[in-house]
Amino acid sequence: MNTCPDYVLLLSCPDAKGIVHAVTGFVLSQDGLVVDSMQYTDSPTGVFCMRVHFQLPAAAEIDAVRSSFQPLAEQYGMDWRLVDREGRRRVLVMVSAHDHCLHDLLYRQQKGSLPMEIVGVVSNHRVAKKLVDDHNISFDYLPITPDNKVAQEKILMRIIERKRVDLVVLARYMQVLSDDVCSRMAGRMINIHQSFLPGFKGAKPYQQAYDRGVKLIGATAHYVTPDLDEGPIIEQDVARVSHGLTVAQVAEVGREIETRVLARALQYELEHRVLLLGNRTVVFSRY
Repeated sequence: MNTCPDYVLLLSCPDAKGIVHAVTGFVLSQDGLVVDSMQYTDSPTGVFCMRVHFQLPAAAEIDAVRSSFQPLAEQYGMDWRLVDREGRRRVLVMVSAHDHCLHDLLYRQQKGSLPMEIVGVVSNHRVAKKLVDDHNISFDYLPITPDNKVAQEKILMRIIERKRVDLVVLARYMQVLSDDVCSRMAGRMINIHQSFLPGFKGAKPYQQAYDRGVKLIGATAHYVTPDLDEGPIIEQDVARVSHGLTVAQVAEVGREIETRVLARALQYELEHRVLLLGNRTVVFSRY
């Protein structure tokens, strides 16, 4: 069984000659082995992006490796992070009345297909409580009204802090979060939107799609920002629909897309494959 420390280095910096050589040379200087490496240069901005998966001798400590890498990072002006590839991040799921994405995430956690631990579920409805209880996960019911929204969001942030949450997933949570919450959770909150953004925003997107007679419907997973449904996109997918389908059938196709798009986006994030590049993302997909 392999007991070598397994790390991922994710970085971005101004493009320059020799970055790949310098990074792989660093791994070699640590007596390490590069398992796989991906890089991309964004020509319009001149930003170089790189993801390196590597292994080091069993004696290596991640804090010591970070300290050793710091001079190289400063030399090239890198925005970077070094993480333990085997680490399981603590995830809080938020959901409203539609729980199909939650079902899927609980199943994937149970099967070990996503490197995460769902530490709690927050909802403004009680629909998912029994499902969550059956998985021995804490359930917090936070109903939202115009009068209690600020107070409930304070409770939400306390839950996030108390549970040491690394990532929040809005799995069809149908409440608009305040700018304050979105800003405080920047880069740490992923939403699944039931349309192929930027089309059909707001309420009843499948009814809107049906009314317009669309032939393709889709879903979009993105990071949450104060600008509603305008955050950097991580993953999208579409499916073809026929004029003969009812609204309910169109919605069912949509739910299937939502579950797989959210799962893929979450996988990319949990495996440290996503770099933010302004309002866009660079996704080092393994597919």
